[in-house]
Amino acid sequence: MRKLNEMMDRPVIDSAVRDYLRQEQKQLTGKLADIERFANENRVPIIPHETVTYFIWLFNLIKPKQILEIGTAIGFSAALMVEHMHEDGHVTTIDRNPDMYERAEALFAEMAIEDRVTLMKGQANEILAELPADTYDFIFMDSAKAKYYSFFPDCMRILQQGGVLAVDDVLQGGTILDSKEDVPKYRRKIHRKLNDFLEVVLDHPALDTTLLPLGDGLLLITKKEAYDFDFMRQD
Repeated sequence: MRKLNEMMDRPVIDSAVRDYLRQEQKQLTGKLADIERFANENRVPIIPHETVTYFIWLFNLIKPKQILEIGTAIGFSAALMVEHMHEDGHVTTIDRNPDMYERAEALFAEMAIEDRVTLMKGQANEILAELPADTYDFIFMDSAKAKYYSFFPDCMRILQQGGVLAVDDVLQGGTILDSKEDVPKYRRKIHRKLNDFLEVVLDHPALDTTLLPLGDGLLLITKKEAYDFDFMRQD
């Protein structure tokens, strides 16, 4: 299983408000409800319920057809997106961890959605480099946080103009605001790379960007126009 995310217990908003968002909003039913409950009980990192309800609202609004997910985990978010994307839509999802993608494959089979999901196994940077340009209208990036910076150029290359990139867990329990000296050494790379990433995207003229305090911070980026972000590959 994937190493537990220590930030799961560091809400970026008042904990009582967070609990209200998770408990009082409409709950899932069926298999997705079972998977959400299993993950929460067993400390498996999945998108929290406030992000679940936001994605349901967003997908019912924009109805994406071609979705890419970077970081399959146990398949929960991919299965959720299948349920709420365009009726002719398809999800492609990437993961390199056999413990995770085997669970995801089992979930997709149990929900009979294998024909609507393509699971690509391997290193995300290698797979992203091979994907054709302007393919996806929605990308969800929920993988190694230190890799967001270097994954971003390919995400923008393969995202259609007007498409949306959603990036999860960018606030790190609020610790991205800490000075480098106050961050434990084992987390300094994540701290540095997330701050470098946010410095590029939050005010870039080719992008429309908003940062929401859902979960551990959900960043939404709309590709307004094509731009060459290849300078981010050099780091």
